[in-house]
Amino acid sequence: MMTITKMSLPRRTVLRGLGAAVALPLLDAMVPAASALSRTAAAPTRRFGVVYVPNGIAMEYWTPAEVGRGFDLTPILHPLEAFKDQLTVVSGLRGYWTPAHAGASTTFLTGAAGVAGETAPVADISMDQLLAREYGRHTELASLQLAIDSRANAGQCSGNHSCVYTNTICWRSQTTPLPMENNPRVVFERMFGDSGSTDPAVRRARMARDRSILDSVTGKVADLKNEIGPADSLKVDEYLEGVRDIERRIERAEQRDSFDVPELAQPEGIPATFAEHVELMFDLQVLAHQTDLTRVTSFMLGREVSSRTYTEIGIADAHHPLSHHEYNPEKIASMSKINAYHASMFADYLAKLRATPDGDGSLLDNMLLLYGCGMSDSNAHSPLNLPVLLLGGCAGQLEGGRHIRYEGDPLMPNLLVTLMDKLGVPVERLGKSDGRLSVERLTGV
Repeated sequence: MMTITKMSLPRRTVLRGLGAAVALPLLDAMVPAASALSRTAAAPTRRFGVVYVPNGIAMEYWTPAEVGRGFDLTPILHPLEAFKDQLTVVSGLRGYWTPAHAGASTTFLTGAAGVAGETAPVADISMDQLLAREYGRHTELASLQLAIDSRANAGQCSGNHSCVYTNTICWRSQTTPLPMENNPRVVFERMFGDSGSTDPAVRRARMARDRSILDSVTGKVADLKNEIGPADSLKVDEYLEGVRDIERRIERAEQRDSFDVPELAQPEGIPATFAEHVELMFDLQVLAHQTDLTRVTSFMLGREVSSRTYTEIGIADAHHPLSHHEYNPEKIASMSKINAYHASMFADYLAKLRATPDGDGSLLDNMLLLYGCGMSDSNAHSPLNLPVLLLGGCAGQLEGGRHIRYEGDPLMPNLLVTLMDKLGVPVERLGKSDGRLSVERLTGV
């Protein structure tokens, strides 16, 4: 039962109704009266998100020619132009893996490659889960692991590696890979519904009640708005409308007639188009951070070896075969269009994070986002010069507008160790790391 006073509300205020628990965004009323005049002194909440893209990158269209400030955005990075002030392009990093797609995804956050031929998967704890151990003490959900592709963990998907390695970038321990959820209905219910069931029959029974999760807390919302100020009331209205909009989109996806896709039995709740699916999954992540349900999110825009086609942007070739372009300029150019398409979707997510207040700034101000792939030149399965971007302000810990190029092929996990410092959860090592890498501004650049 929620207790509301005119003095302040707890930061973790939740409206509870039948089968629903709806967390609220940060409101002015959640700041104690005694500290209302000194809010700027409070330490902002640091958040972490990772967005992984598969099958390497057309590096000729990715890497800026200039180092430091004043670099020109390349065709793939051009969709991120509005966020250049909070963008850091990182070049020169080396992945730790054997030349296979499975190693690319496995090592991206763990710094340790999977072992081919093992009867059980073996890697190392991933960066996101190290953060979840600490940040999860303050949130309802320690982390969210999301994906676009469905799970296919049986058999071998890349070389002699288990499909587990290509279907996740998140590992709770050396032997515990975490599943990535691609059904927005399941994610939504994990965030807001009490059941959290992945059983389709349970979900259908709830939907059959023909009511929104929000309908069950309508009375409590009215009571809340009687106790808070006009500005907070507007925040609540805007936030709840965002929740309701996502519900509507999930329901529309679930109500599509099966004859629309006669040869594909799509799981319930998954939109018909790639673009709609990606947007919905990004919106769920915005909501998760906005309500402080979690401070750690991981998202795979595609699994390694994905053969998705992108006819909506004029690319009919399947992604993975196209990535083995044999250095044909036309195929590389087509590959770059897929990469830029992914970047444009990421830019839409960044815009929503920047537009969402969080403390005295925005969600983007307080987040550190890691975007990229565990492979560069896909034709060669190269682990060298990995394509990596850092976005966001990390609560004042990260300066953007730069292209950093490291010399000597340092390991990618060395950067992850440094980012853990920035996120306030220092570690001595991560995976096969053998040091740290500075991301501080250099004099004159």
